[in-house]
Amino acid sequence: EVQLVESGGGLVQAGGSLRLSCAASGFTFADYSIAWFRQAPGKEREGVSCITSSDGSTYYADSVKGRFTISRDNAKNTVYLQMNSLKPEDTAVYYCAADPLLFRLCVLWAPELGYWGQGTQVTVSS
Repeated sequence: EVQLVESGGGLVQAGGSLRLSCAASGFTFADYSIAWFRQAPGKEREGVSCITSSDGSTYYADSVKGRFTISRDNAKNTVYLQMNSLKPEDTAVYYCAADPLLFRLCVLWAPELGYWGQGTQVTVSS
């Protein structure tokens, strides 16, 4: 059974930091690109960051470039999202998703296998 479990969300003041984790099981983790998405109330889900399986290349939405850093530890089947200089507009539920096709996940932001976590809430107060 495929599982993606996010953790690390919480309440933080603007300017603060959080580190999210996405622990994966049930598939060959090293063969999959992993992405973080977020969805704020009343807004569509958006891609935030992605890391490839092949060479660990990273992709970021313009809104988080320079503030967020994605990384992966294949030995632990885990992807991390370090979020610094958080802003109130970063408030959302953050989800991780997995897909074996880099272009589909990290460029189109459109995973198709349905491998999603349950989400973790991030709230940034002003």
